[in-house]
Amino acid sequence: MPSMPVKVRSLSRLLQYGLGISAWKQAGATRWALRCNPSSGNLHPTEGYLLIGALPGLCDEPGLYHYAAREHALERRAHLSTALFTALMRGFPAQAFLVGLSSIHWREAWKYGERAFRYCQHDAGHAIGALRIAAATLGWRAALLHGLADESIED
Repeated sequence: MPSMPVKVRSLSRLLQYGLGISAWKQAGATRWALRCNPSSGNLHPTEGYLLIGALPGLCDEPGLYHYAAREHALERRAHLSTALFTALMRGFPAQAFLVGLSSIHWREAWKYGERAFRYCQHDAGHAIGALRIAAATLGWRAALLHGLADESIED
């Protein structure tokens, strides 16, 4: 399968199939979302972020975005200079972008207590798997980055 070009539509598909809402359920007055990636207790502590260069239809300059699943939208969190983005992406292919995952532990902790940390790691693994499958549908390859120092991530 040939690779799809990195465009707003293909990014939309990646995020929808990897981290998005797949359906809504309702029982009486209570309504809740189901997502493409499984989560312990359907609490979904995993949040997705996108670090990407300038892309027509999205941005004229590199930026960091948060993926809002309910709205199926990207929310800009930071502007990056082209020089900084180029330095961060050194060693990656030209069309590469980074997807980052974080966990909001209280979403699990109120229900699962000390087991929440383990469940957040488990849910992040599900999100990684769903993103890899979604990337494959586009002819893309998602690779897990290993060996980043905590200080590098904090920067």
